[in-house]
Amino acid sequence: MESAGYTQLERGTPVDDGELFDVVVVGGGPAGATAAHELACAGRKVLLLDRAWRTKPCGGAVPPQLLRDFRIPPALLVARVNTARVISPTAKKVDIPVGDGYVGMVDRDMFDEWLRVRATQAGAVRRTGAFTQFSRDTDGTAIITYTEGRSRHGATRFVRARYVIGADGALSPVARQCIPDSHKAKHVFAYHEIVKSPARDSEAFGHDRVDVYYNAPLSPDFYAWVFPHGPTTSIGTGTFQKGFGLKEAVARLRADTGMDGLETIRREGAPIPIKPLPRWDNGRDVVVAGDAAGVVAPASGEGIFYAMTGGRLAADAVEDALQTGKASALRMARRRFMRLHGPVFFVLDVMQSFWYSTDNRRERFVAICRDRDVQQLTFDGYMRKQLVRARPLSHLRIFFKNLAHLAGLTPA
Repeated sequence: MESAGYTQLERGTPVDDGELFDVVVVGGGPAGATAAHELACAGRKVLLLDRAWRTKPCGGAVPPQLLRDFRIPPALLVARVNTARVISPTAKKVDIPVGDGYVGMVDRDMFDEWLRVRATQAGAVRRTGAFTQFSRDTDGTAIITYTEGRSRHGATRFVRARYVIGADGALSPVARQCIPDSHKAKHVFAYHEIVKSPARDSEAFGHDRVDVYYNAPLSPDFYAWVFPHGPTTSIGTGTFQKGFGLKEAVARLRADTGMDGLETIRREGAPIPIKPLPRWDNGRDVVVAGDAAGVVAPASGEGIFYAMTGGRLAADAVEDALQTGKASALRMARRRFMRLHGPVFFVLDVMQSFWYSTDNRRERFVAICRDRDVQQLTFDGYMRKQLVRARPLSHLRIFFKNLAHLAGLTPA
């Protein structure tokens, strides 16, 4: 049966009946799966539409706060990191202990699938397919068109939705079709190789340690990394510079660390957004979340916690809109997120813009990381996901230490 308004669309004749959902969530990553789960738990009729044929390149780091906030079983962690090692352009190393906590590492294939299954167990309908077009029926209801299955060449299908959550990644087609100024997103181009982990720890690798390289040949304006995932390890890099040889940089890092002979399991690349979009909703019935909203932390590239937080806030905003009938409720997703995490994003953006800009500055940045006040505040902020306000003397000391490094009064 064809919807009366479907003739507006450019693709072929649909093979669906235009089933109406309270909410269609496009994208089944951490943001989309979390949003679908929250709304299904609220008793809404939810469709979770996911491509299911690609995993985003990701270091896989999650803070313990994520496990608590989103009721994630610790069994999903494939490794627990207790040290972060930062390496300067001149190969100086600083080991930063996590302290009493840890940084959890997840395998995105397993982790994302667990989230999707949880959403379906809560009552969400799950379908595999790729979103292609947003349109409207003659009564104004949103129409979501997609190709069915694990290929872009599947049958064309469509559903109708009272509200839509776009959680479909950094170059979100939903955002590009529905959200004003979505083209203003700022991206890092990232590439990593998943390899079989070394059998033993060494100076170049630790099963409970993440290594971060600040070195222009590996990354001119971001960083390169070695992140352990239990039986596998992610070795990758990122940059803002188009045309930079990401694969060549990773090959160099593997050779420099003696990991070029390890079995390569897969290679992945993708843009990673690191600046929240200026607007997350269309003022009517669409809101975006996760990478589609640009919520990956500058400087660190951390995204899973912020994606799931954004997914939950998008779900809350949609639930408010469903209850009140007021589309203005959708604006609250961004407002609430920025109230919680905007200050952290601002500080990290300033830090990246300044300290990552030259190797000389990165050398001094690594030197600053030796400071115990900096280490304590860094991991307090990471664990609690907010700026720590309880240590004013530490903040003051760090301010003057930064001035000393900027003035060249402290050796790098």
